[in-house]
Amino acid sequence: MFVQGSRNSIKLFEIDGQIVNIKSFKKPNLINKIAYKYFRKSKAKRSFEYASILKEKGIGTPEPIAFYEDFDFIGLNQSYYACEHLECDLTYRELVETDYPDAENILRQFTQFTFDMHEKGIEFLDHSPGNTLIKKEANGKYSFYLVDLNRMKFHDFLSFETRMKNLSKITPKEDMVAIMSNEYAKISGEVEEKVFGLMWQLTKDFQHRFYRKKRIKKKLKFWKK
Repeated sequence: MFVQGSRNSIKLFEIDGQIVNIKSFKKPNLINKIAYKYFRKSKAKRSFEYASILKEKGIGTPEPIAFYEDFDFIGLNQSYYACEHLECDLTYRELVETDYPDAENILRQFTQFTFDMHEKGIEFLDHSPGNTLIKKEANGKYSFYLVDLNRMKFHDFLSFETRMKNLSKITPKEDMVAIMSNEYAKISGEVEEKVFGLMWQLTKDFQHRFYRKKRIKKKLKFWKK
């Protein structure tokens, strides 16, 4: 067992000398059982297909291997996504929660990675702290790999607001947003004040919604008792 979450779990297996990471998605409710059979692709299938698209576009993600879906006469029972297990040095979360060495350099390279993703028309809807794996390479360079891929959109062009909104979940810290804004402005040609203004406003809006939702859930749990 590698991760035992409340919704999904991940186990590691050694197959022919390779460590394989297999994610088991939560069993869907009745409505989603039917939807995933007749109307929508399962999370496992989307993960595999989106990973394949990312690889084709030169965006880092662990190598996709397979997906599996188990159906009954009603709909989807269980689904799994298998990919290579990637050993990383950190995730973006460590940059948020610790005083990580070389943090500014990593932030700037992460921003370059995200800009490249945006230029290729990729909108990663779960672009959040735990979903970017980071590997340290030689000469102060870092490689970035996206995980938890089942929520993505692909466009011919991403608007400026969509790009900034895509970065609004990544950190609540104003100083980190300032560094990312500075780097994004340099490589995009946008005015830095415009980049920071919108990125920081969208970040504050997201944090407000996030903590409001947590308060509501806490109250609901209290009332249930």
